[in-house]
Amino acid sequence: MSHEGLTEKQVELIRHLFRRSKPLRVFTVTDTQQKISLELGISRQALNIHLKKLKEAGYIRTGRGFLDLTEKVLPIVGKQAGDTFIFVKLHPTKRLQAYEIIKTLPVDRVYRVTGDIDLIIQASQAMLDEILDKINSIEGVKETKTYVIIEALK
Repeated sequence: MSHEGLTEKQVELIRHLFRRSKPLRVFTVTDTQQKISLELGISRQALNIHLKKLKEAGYIRTGRGFLDLTEKVLPIVGKQAGDTFIFVKLHPTKRLQAYEIIKTLPVDRVYRVTGDIDLIIQASQAMLDEILDKINSIEGVKETKTYVIIEALK
């Protein structure tokens, strides 16, 4: 069975790799190396030397046009790894405007639900403070409750 121009062997390889993979959370930097080196006041060559060492140590992944920080950097920047769920109650007349703003936040998922709350937001614990600050500043947010995942049982 071919998928969008992939050969059977390529599909088999993807499935094989996926079965052996583990999900990792990454934090992507979209700035160019030129911009980063200017902001840090170092040459691009010096930046590349540092990036190579960070990559070898498993702190970053790089490729053509991207730079990802792995969860390994979180203790260095004073953040914690893990997932959180944020339950949000909204004022009924402000829901649509709040949805549009919340969809732009750096979160993993946003679920619109029935019941006592309006939204369930899944986010990285590393970004929790910033996300909560933004959510609580949105007009129409009546209440938030945050739950940090301790352990996934299944």
